[in-house]
Amino acid sequence: MASRPGIRARTAAAAALAMAAVLAAGGLWLHSLLRANLLDNTTGRTELAALRAAAQLDARTPPPPGGRLPAPENGVDLVLVRDAAGRTVAATGGDPRHTPDLDGAPHPGPGEDSRSAVLPPEHPGGHRRAVVAVAAPGGHTVYAMTVLGDVDDATRAVAAGLLAGAPPLIGFAAALAWWVTGRALRPVDAIRTELASVTASELDRRVPDPGGADEIAQLARTVNATLDRLERSDARQRQFTADASHELRNPLAAVRSRLEVALAADRPDRESVVAALAETDRLQRIAADLLLLARLDGGPPPRTEPVDLALLAAEDVARRGGARVSLRLDARAPVPAAGDPPRLERALANLVDNALRHARSQVAVRAAEEDGWAVLEVTDDGPGIPDADRDRVFERFVRLDADRSRAGGGTGLGLAIAREIARAHGGDVRALPAPAGGARLVLRIR
Repeated sequence: MASRPGIRARTAAAAALAMAAVLAAGGLWLHSLLRANLLDNTTGRTELAALRAAAQLDARTPPPPGGRLPAPENGVDLVLVRDAAGRTVAATGGDPRHTPDLDGAPHPGPGEDSRSAVLPPEHPGGHRRAVVAVAAPGGHTVYAMTVLGDVDDATRAVAAGLLAGAPPLIGFAAALAWWVTGRALRPVDAIRTELASVTASELDRRVPDPGGADEIAQLARTVNATLDRLERSDARQRQFTADASHELRNPLAAVRSRLEVALAADRPDRESVVAALAETDRLQRIAADLLLLARLDGGPPPRTEPVDLALLAAEDVARRGGARVSLRLDARAPVPAAGDPPRLERALANLVDNALRHARSQVAVRAAEEDGWAVLEVTDDGPGIPDADRDRVFERFVRLDADRSRAGGGTGLGLAIAREIARAHGGDVRALPAPAGGARLVLRIR
């Protein structure tokens, strides 16, 4: 399959075609206008000569002796007079009996003073003739004729000039379009070259910004913004992989150590087996959380069905009867929303789990509707979250108190999962300061 011509070639071809169309239309218009003007001027001069002859004929009746009329002026070639029977009775420049053939010449009709026409050449290679007939007294008709040689020569010269000048102008338009397009596309070529050199190990490279506010400058900025997002995404992915490897390595090492101790003994140590089982559970939770995050990152949008967040909050609190701190529910009315109930349950459970790990004596769960948003709020009376870490706590594998979080069974993924679930539902999760100290996590969806 033939390759498509480049933008420069297509632009140059379009400019050439446009110039050809303009020259063709303009040339035809100019040629027609010039021809019409010259013909009108010639016809006017011819008619004036006929009128003068008619006036002279009116002053001297019958026609002048010998049938000779004075030579006409202004380039008119012939003036002759014919009687009512069509006989030539007077003419300029010679014997009236030997006048040029005027077959097809017009004749003024009833009520007309004059009539004009353009007659074809008398012989091949000749010129057309402009003829004007003027009614004169006594039934006579005065004919004036001008050969259109000058008109034909002028229009032919103009046509030849237009035809000769068209190719250079068309070529100039194509060359100019080629040059201008090349200069306009030079930044695009630089962008393409630099973008082609970007690899997975060199995501910090950026394409050159030509400046300004045109489309190419906007393209360069859009490409650089995309590369920024790719670099940040790659950095997050690398950090996530490193953190996941670190998180998995610790429990794996603990399981291996416990199992080696158990195998070294004559009889397996129950305590070592129980500890190994606990670390295995922790590995399973980490793997399950990683799988869920992967599904949230690249999976389909959550299914949507009516859900009552107040009911979800009540069910979650009811399942936590043996919590180490007081768990209070504030859900005074149904809070309708649209979403995936299992995922919203998981998001709420993660928020409550986080609050229970850090609370000193009390955790409060509130469900309400605020400004068109369905809100789930979890508040604890723990140490709270520093202002600088309120966004950071939602990053993956981030623990503000790593030792206590590991001891409490946290994987460092709970809040990240909650935020991803909320964002998949068109909302978000934010960390806010509690009125009486502690932390307040607010989930909002539509």
